[in-house]
Amino acid sequence: MRKKTIFSLSTPYRESMEIHAAEFGDADGEPCCAIVGSMRGNEVQQTFIAANLVGRLSELEQSGLLDRGKRILVIPAANAFSMNIHKRFWPVDNTDINRMFPGYDKGETTQRIAAGIFEAVSGFEFGIQLASFYLRGKFLPHVRITDEGELSRESLEMAALFGMPCTLLHTPSTFDTTTLNYNWQVWNAHAFSLFSKETGSLDALSARQAEDGIVRFLARIGAAKEEALSTCLKAGTSDPARIDERSLVNVRSELAGGLFMPLVEPGDVAERGQALAEVRDTFNGSVKDTLVAPVAGQVFFSRSAPLVNQYSIAFKIAPR
Repeated sequence: MRKKTIFSLSTPYRESMEIHAAEFGDADGEPCCAIVGSMRGNEVQQTFIAANLVGRLSELEQSGLLDRGKRILVIPAANAFSMNIHKRFWPVDNTDINRMFPGYDKGETTQRIAAGIFEAVSGFEFGIQLASFYLRGKFLPHVRITDEGELSRESLEMAALFGMPCTLLHTPSTFDTTTLNYNWQVWNAHAFSLFSKETGSLDALSARQAEDGIVRFLARIGAAKEEALSTCLKAGTSDPARIDERSLVNVRSELAGGLFMPLVEPGDVAERGQALAEVRDTFNGSVKDTLVAPVAGQVFFSRSAPLVNQYSIAFKIAPR
């Protein structure tokens, strides 16, 4: 394993900001797979997964279980500055690095950071981003594919190699054209966004599920040897469910806002009419609204914030 500095930014009042990456395989090997951890300051689970992955790939490399002819690059954290001060976005101007790709090396700070990251991860055949969602909540762990032409159709077929519970096909909007995933595909890489259960807190079990998924993928594309699969806790799902994002049914707090008390978790199966959560009054604790499943299906997303506003999305259900 080689530790590399892929981006450095001088600051007037403290030490330089640097982004580091771990590189595996021969320096002149074929650029095979780039893995990017957190780009937002609240993505602690994504940093946790990527950091664990660096340690795990180091052990596999020492055991001779990585193909040295195929380079693997892992960037555990691209926004340590925001993470240190508990901000989701870049604190100076509140911009999102993952809305700045492919970046501009003479632009604003987050544009320069995006340009440095994209230069480091360009040219790899496969790209994996440990991503998070704009809503604060928990997910059914899954691989997300941005539907952008024939390349993404191939990626959709390959997503099963991760062995994750499901694959979600995301239809992009104009808002998505400046994300890392989208631009990877523009530059002819197979791009995957991997969603763990948590974002702002650590969950070792779902983190291990994501790590195992990446190791399975690396073994199945030939970047790791077959024996590496023995380090995975489970074999993984051989035939993951496919979900079109447009089919997900949103459940909102229609009657009132208040204290949010969920009764189900992502992965749970709910029947139509089943209670999913209560919204309670912040003055006397009385139940102001009971959210029920409008359809039968699996809970794909659950809000985790302790308060909910009226009309906010509380759950996403994948219909049966």
